[in-house]
Amino acid sequence: EVQLQESGGGSVQAGGSLRLACVASGYGYKSYSMAWFRQAPGKGREGVATIDSDGNTKYVDAVMGRFTISLDNANNTLYLQMNSLNLADTADYYCAARTYAGLVDGRRLSEDEYSYWGQGAQVAVAT
Repeated sequence: EVQLQESGGGSVQAGGSLRLACVASGYGYKSYSMAWFRQAPGKGREGVATIDSDGNTKYVDAVMGRFTISLDNANNTLYLQMNSLNLADTADYYCAARTYAGLVDGRRLSEDEYSYWGQGAQVAVAT
């Protein structure tokens, strides 16, 4: 059983920064892709950023240039560095993992492609 545990959420003023972390654990765990999704109040879940085992990244346009996804393979930890936060970034952030190959580029930010999910970390941006 794969488990994902997020940390690092909180409240921040607009223009500030936060870093989320997600530790993956489980017998024989190996991910082919990991991703961050978010769900704002009253909205559906949105793919934010993803990284594969080769280090290839993909971002949703809304966070391009502000957010950076990275993966520490030695410690099975996924990060999301979030800079220049604005009100629209307020959401619950979830990390997700896919443990099998075959993910096509156009589906990399689709929640249906990920099998394992963390419990979520709340990010609140205030003026």
